[in-house]
Amino acid sequence: MDRANTLINVSEVSYTYDMGTPEALDAVKAVSFKLEPGQHLAILGRNGSGKSTLSRLLNGLLLPSEGRVLVLDMDTRKEEDIWPIRSQLGMVFQNPDNQIVATTVEEDVAFGLENLGVPGDLMVQRVQMSLEQVGLWDYRESQPADLSGGQKQKLAVAGVFAMQPSCIILDEATSMLDPRSRNELLDLLERMRQEENISIINVTHHMDEVLHADHVLVMHEGRVVLSGKPSEVFYEADLIKSLGLDVPAYVEVTLSLAKYLKKDIRVKDIESPERASEYIKDILTGLSAQDLKNLEAYKDRSDILSHKALYAKIQQVDSEEEAVLKVKNLSHVYHRGRLDQIHAIHDISFDLKKAEFLGIAGHTGSGKSTLIQHLNGLIPVQEGSIEVLGLDATKKENIPAIRKKVGMVFQYPEQQLFAETILDDVSYGPKRLGMSEEEARQSSLDALAMVGLQDIETDRSPFELSGGQMRRVAIAGILAMKPEILILDEPAAGLDPQGRDEIFTTLKALQAKGVSIIFVSHSMDDLARLADRIMVLKQGRLQALDTVDKIFSDSRLVTENDLSVPQVMLFADRIRKGIFPELDNRLFRPEDLLYRICQEALRGASRGGSK
Repeated sequence: MDRANTLINVSEVSYTYDMGTPEALDAVKAVSFKLEPGQHLAILGRNGSGKSTLSRLLNGLLLPSEGRVLVLDMDTRKEEDIWPIRSQLGMVFQNPDNQIVATTVEEDVAFGLENLGVPGDLMVQRVQMSLEQVGLWDYRESQPADLSGGQKQKLAVAGVFAMQPSCIILDEATSMLDPRSRNELLDLLERMRQEENISIINVTHHMDEVLHADHVLVMHEGRVVLSGKPSEVFYEADLIKSLGLDVPAYVEVTLSLAKYLKKDIRVKDIESPERASEYIKDILTGLSAQDLKNLEAYKDRSDILSHKALYAKIQQVDSEEEAVLKVKNLSHVYHRGRLDQIHAIHDISFDLKKAEFLGIAGHTGSGKSTLIQHLNGLIPVQEGSIEVLGLDATKKENIPAIRKKVGMVFQYPEQQLFAETILDDVSYGPKRLGMSEEEARQSSLDALAMVGLQDIETDRSPFELSGGQMRRVAIAGILAMKPEILILDEPAAGLDPQGRDEIFTTLKALQAKGVSIIFVSHSMDDLARLADRIMVLKQGRLQALDTVDKIFSDSRLVTENDLSVPQVMLFADRIRKGIFPELDNRLFRPEDLLYRICQEALRGASRGGSK
């Protein structure tokens, strides 16, 4: 096919779910845009804004209620065009389980090629190439069910790569990947774009991913409300935040500093962290008396001084505090005694204190999920010991009592939903614990309020909600049981910034009430802002367990364990090297970095004088 033409042409497209019924929902409203071959488009928006619906309209999984979608001049409304359209547009969904169909990894990648009628010898070559590209060649004979969540996502991506489409659509496809895997995937996509002119459409909540795009669409309530280059979109930071989204940390710091100093700032000044740091250096050179007055006014703001911010640490955990969880020499082997046995975790020991927020980081397949599933008896102890609030978890008779005290929120917690109404779903656990009907109802309403759903109609079906709302309902079902220890496995993956922050606010409030929290995440920014200590796992072994600043200040540890440095810390380091040599770069929130920059600027002015 001639790839010189416009690849995708979306013209005044609208889509209504359940059209003609009382439950009709206008998900996409009069959206128009074009995508050229080799272009990288990012689509932003809150959960429920219409992003995923739009992506499904592009390859004919959904057909427009109004308007039309053309792919290389083929119309998705024409049945004879659907198959060639889908051969040109490969799609990777957020949940890889929805795309895995075969019993082995290599067979799953070959499935799409078989449907395309690719000859056997060429199919073998493409399967190997795709699996090597995503780092799964060594797992080619494994069962997909044995892979971690992140490895399954890589498998889904490999299946699409193998079919060599003209465009790859990623619907939150990086949300379950560790930092290294995410960067490798993004680098691979960029290489394919440069070398093979493949177009990329990335539906994402990762603001740093958006910076790689040529063009950005911002959606709200089904409409495109903002579009442009990444820097043009992020320049409208106030609007972006009003839509429940976020901007990259360096953009927030730079725009805020310009605002408080009342300095002009252009779009090109925030095109990259490099340009932003140069801009900050320029405006902090030769500060006037009025500039200093503006800085003092900012520095003395009461909300800054009291640190009443979203991610402020609740407390310093007392090292002498009695541990609520004790793990000693824990090991586990899957398929023990078989040729395909997997040593998932090796000789892990740690304690969790009361009201401590413990983060767990590690590459995909490092043993994080296996470890936490031991902590409430979902996986029986093979070797070692676990004590939970004085109860021995190696004894089967203690497991029911442990599960009453330890709440577990899994990856994709929305898959835990099952009841006909929201209230029935959330109150199921409390009733099983013996609460009365009224006690369970009140506990459920309190839990829904904790996750920002206090105004929701509780007699609605949970399956009518957006993905983000479903996730919060599922989490509320755990919170309603009032656990003393709460364990969460990537609970914010795929959530928009506002939904993420609502959950994090809930977690910090629970910590303040004495709940101990274990939080597994691939987001180093989230771990840095939330955790008191971070545990690092690699290939099932404990690599480090220390405070946040010590973990991220150890560059060797970060590099060797496939982690990444939080974005604020990276920008702080750039400011330190280029402007303020004495600036402490162990900072994890934009407001903290902004405050320290003001301090350093005022200190420098007091030493050297001002205009």
